[in-house]
Amino acid sequence: MKKVLVVDDARLMRNILRRILEEDLECSVIEACGGEEAVELFKRHSPDAVTMDVTMENGNGIEAARAILAYDREASIVMVTSTGQERMVAEAVRCGVKDFILKPFTRERIRNAVGRVLGIGAPVGWTMAGEYR
Repeated sequence: MKKVLVVDDARLMRNILRRILEEDLECSVIEACGGEEAVELFKRHSPDAVTMDVTMENGNGIEAARAILAYDREASIVMVTSTGQERMVAEAVRCGVKDFILKPFTRERIRNAVGRVLGIGAPVGWTMAGEYR
């Protein structure tokens, strides 16, 4: 069973992501509500993928992603961000995240993005229709 670390300071968002990941991708989910906790849990549990909120009250998601990638260059991180944070998304991509999801998102978008980085479905960078993104 694949393990996914879900990082978001909003409990509702963590619950939504947990439900999608468990039900649709049959993943085991670990939760963190901030950047420092995410880095600790990543080191302790070695998840197969991470979903990381960009802006959190208790920690910057990009800094946490950078720390995780410094620890493990092969880490599969999918950033979750709100519209209007394009500069932050570009920075996250430069530091090595695999994909990003815009809020509000659809169940299918979560399933496709996380599924790709887990190797379930189309390769990273390709849409389900076979088009390169």
